Amino acid sequence: MDHPIAEGQTPSKKSISFVVPCLNERETLPEVLTKINNLCRTALSDRETEVIVCDNGSSDGSVEVAETHGAKVLHCATPGYGAVLLCGIRQARGDLVLFADADNTYDFLEAPRLVEQLDKGFDLVIGSRLAGQIHPGAMPFLHRYVGTPVLTSLINLFYAGKGSRIADCNSGFRGFTRAAFLSWGVASPGMEFASEMLVKALKAHATISHVPVSLYPRAGQRKPHLKRWQDGMRHLLQVFLDCPRFFFLTGSVLFCLSWLVLLLGLLVGPVWIGPAAILGLHSMMFGLLGSLFGITICSTGLFLAEKTGANIRAYRYVVALSEGKLFWFAFAVLAASFAILLVPVIHWGLQGFHSIHIEKATLLAVTLASDGILLVSNAITAHMLKRL
Repeated sequence: MDHPIAEGQTPSKKSISFVVPCLNERETLPEVLTKINNLCRTALSDRETEVIVCDNGSSDGSVEVAETHGAKVLHCATPGYGAVLLCGIRQARGDLVLFADADNTYDFLEAPRLVEQLDKGFDLVIGSRLAGQIHPGAMPFLHRYVGTPVLTSLINLFYAGKGSRIADCNSGFRGFTRAAFLSWGVASPGMEFASEMLVKALKAHATISHVPVSLYPRAGQRKPHLKRWQDGMRHLLQVFLDCPRFFFLTGSVLFCLSWLVLLLGLLVGPVWIGPAAILGLHSMMFGLLGSLFGITICSTGLFLAEKTGANIRAYRYVVALSEGKLFWFAFAVLAASFAILLVPVIHWGLQGFHSIHIEKATLLAVTLASDGILLVSNAITAHMLKRL
């Protein structure tokens, strides 16, 4: 329902659009819209407001309920939480946008808390459930004590600066200035929309505030739209997508430490510390494994750099190689790798293929050859990705 400023009155405060994503919410939508309409007539009566219900293919009469309550109904054909919110936000007319689910788990009567922070100049305000009251049965144990804290910590680790840390990354009650949101370029159609929005806001150095909000158990008989493990993985992948430097640096450090273990094991190991021996053959085996993991993790960061446009010098050097140089690089490294592998095999053959005691040297040769082959494989993959 639109609540325009009376004729002749000059708006002194920013206009607000309430966006409510909807998919078969007939049981709870009437109470949600009643709360919003009451709010617009009372606490927000001095503003121009609109209520948008963005429907994602409801078949239970939700659209009729929304129209009965005076909401502006939009129809989003693309399935997904992010798609339906993007549809509503892009067509909203308000300077400020507030959204929460239509299942009445969030109390829209608490919206003035978010509006107050937006009026202070913040670009994004998040309703923090963890700082508010979580009613019994509203949030599963794993979500509250594992999923949300871990994902929040990762987002803060990778993207947050001083004064811009996120307190509750999975909150579905948020408010923001529409202009700022559109400048962030959020585009995810699924549940990962929530994480992408925070990542993009942090990368854009948006000003972010939090207010405590209540969380209630979902009412009604409809099955939850959330798919715990699938959507959790979507969030995790979205968070990792925008941090290629983390993979590149982590992989590089792991590779260097692994080779340090290999060289120390070859030159000085084993070293006894009390009853335990380190830097022996077994330590070198883990060094071999670590070097392979290091190259793989590092290459993940390089591949992501192509997607995100991150300025990583090593990646730019690899993809800048001409096809001729790439061919000779691959040929030289592969030839050297197989030659290195042949050395212990020839030595073994000269001894009649009997037991020989060059385990450390053999392990080092296998590591060098394996790293070289993997390096060539990833360099070629990077060039193929460049052509997609």
